[in-house]
Amino acid sequence: MIDIIKVSKNFNGHKVLDKLSLKIEKGQTCVIIGRSGCGKSVLLKHIVGILKPDSGKIVIEGQNIPDLNEKELDAVRMKLGMVFQGGALFDSMTVGENVGFGLIEHDHVSRRELLERIEEALCMVDLCGIENLWPAQLSGGMKKRVALARAICIRPEIILYDEPTTGVDPITADSINELIRSLHDKLKVTSIVVTHDMKSAYRVGDKLAMLYQGNIIAEGTPEEIQKAKNPVVHQFINGLAKGPITETIDHYREY
Repeated sequence: MIDIIKVSKNFNGHKVLDKLSLKIEKGQTCVIIGRSGCGKSVLLKHIVGILKPDSGKIVIEGQNIPDLNEKELDAVRMKLGMVFQGGALFDSMTVGENVGFGLIEHDHVSRRELLERIEEALCMVDLCGIENLWPAQLSGGMKKRVALARAICIRPEIILYDEPTTGVDPITADSINELIRSLHDKLKVTSIVVTHDMKSAYRVGDKLAMLYQGNIIAEGTPEEIQKAKNPVVHQFINGLAKGPITETIDHYREY
């Protein structure tokens, strides 16, 4: 369903993505793991067309995203639900207005259908009846769920999650993981989850792919990644202070 082919991206001479390739099958939940700042969120922004690669292709159902004009890109984006890090809710809008934002902006639905879709999306994330609340009245975990409701309200084929468990307590994080898994099974969507939370990665992923120095250096099932012999993967997934990742960082600090 999604084929990322030799994608490269530089910012001010710093190579963030370096001929990165990754294939995500229809109906799969692919978790992209890696350290903070390694380019995971940059990759998501390429998939939704916010950023364009310096070279390479991002093909979704046969369409190369960087080649599309704005109208064509809008049509593809209606197939994509995005859950931003921190929720990214609009403070000046009610919960219901936030959830229905994509439909209001890009689709032609009646007022009745809009309200029904908003209610349906909120109930799917266990938040029935809070349409008239404001984001400031919500806990961190509730904001995450509302952001997820907004993503599924457009009934997407693909859902992208940017650090869905960041900034919440472990119990809330586990409930979000359970919700991601449950929605995947109910909606039969393809999902891409970006995280450095290994507990979350193992819980929700069918496939894990590790991003390091601009490339995918390992991919496989959670069990295969846990058994990987690559020392970089081993250090990261086990949260070890010493290893090739920190040795590389220390090397750069010397200069």
